[in-house]
Formats: sequence, structure tokens, C-alpha cells
Amino acid sequence: MKKILVVAVMLIVSSIVTAIVTAGQKAQVITVPLDKIKDMKLINVTAETVIFKGRKAVRVIDAAAGSVGDEGRLAILPDTEFEDGVIEVDLSGEVGPNAPEGARGFVGLAFRTSTDASHFECFYLRPTNGRAQDQVRRNHSAQYISFPGFPWQRLRKEFPEKYESYVDLVPGEWTRVRIEISGVTASLFVHGSSQPALIVSDLKQGKTKGAVALWVGPGTVAHFSNLRVTGK
Repeated sequence: MKKILVVAVMLIVSSIVTAIVTAGQKAQVITVPLDKIKDMKLINVTAETVIFKGRKAVRVIDAAAGSVGDEGRLAILPDTEFEDGVIEVDLSGEVGPNAPEGARGFVGLAFRTSTDASHFECFYLRPTNGRAQDQVRRNHSAQYISFPGFPWQRLRKEFPEKYESYVDLVPGEWTRVRIEISGVTASLFVHGSSQPALIVSDLKQGKTKGAVALWVGPGTVAHFSNLRVTGK
């Protein structure tokens, strides 16, 4: 009887260890080298490695024609394709010289990006809104968009306040961003907060797979550093 009990305990322990190891194997952490610009797919942006505010970074600048919408400015990163997981990055956005009226230093991350960039999900920030004296602008500091079909204009008109929210931001300063993606839900965390600034529970492209991309909007000069992708 004692021998049977010992064997049973050993089997249980073995199963637990196997489950832990298997779970650990499923989580693949990728630290993305942002200095390999030649391996990025640049779409209507320029990119260069720089030292910005004391750290190595990639500078991404809008280079699109004025008629290009929010779907058109990306730096798609190689070897970052995943479906579910976590993306972490330090980023900074500010309004560049000769920026169009209404520029806000738009900066963010696209995920589940298709090879041809025709489909992607995206969270981005409007840094100049973060401490604006106009409360409505402050409420529009963080934004979700999805392409094709769901630019911010449509989302704001059809679903007021659902896909954007307030977060404290300062243009040209490093901001820690974390995005958690699972199925059709994505959550945006800012400044290391344990609570999300914005939750989207109905990602418009559905449950898909694709690459991570650096995203900027019209008139933006952006910087990105310390990018890490953890796939499930």
C-alpha cells in the first residue's frame, strides 16, 4: 500500500513538473534589435539609429504625402509574428517641423500586422493631448484603431468614448507602454501601471496573426527603445 502511494505521489509531481516546463516552453521572449533598420519594412517613414535622452533608440519620422491616412506610416519589424502575447516598449512622440495643423505627436505600436500592411490592429498615443487645458482633448490621449475599416474618425463617431481614453503624457518624453493581447481582447498599459488605460474586447480584425510594427501619425517625430515581444 505504501509503495502504491509513493508511486502515485511521484506521478502527480512528474505531471506538475511537465506542465510547468511545457508552459515555460510556450512563452517565447524576443528582444527586438531596433538598430537593424535594413531588416525593417519601412512604409512612408524614415528611420535611423540615434541616442535620444541618454539611450540608444530608433528615430522614426513621418515621410508620407499629406493625403495618406493613419494606415500608411509603419516600420514593420522582422521575426516578430505572433498571435497572442505581450509587447513592451519605451516610446516618445512629438510634433515635427512643418507638421500639419492638428498634429499631436501621434506614436504607437501596430500588432498582428499582415506582410503587405493591409491589415493590422493598433494602439497609439496623442502626447500633446495629455496635459491639454481642454478636457475633451485630454480624454482623447490614447486611441485604438484597426485597418482596414476602422480609423479613429469612424470609431469616435459610431462608438463615442469606447476606443479612446485619458492618460498623462508629455511630448518628447520617454513613456513605457505595454500591450497584452489574447484572442479578440487587447489591453493598453502606460507608465508601468498595473491597470490598463484602455481595454478593447472586440478587436476588429478578429483572432489573427501578424508582425509588430512601429507606428506614427501625420507630422510625428518618434523614438522607440527597449522593445520586447513575448508570445504565448
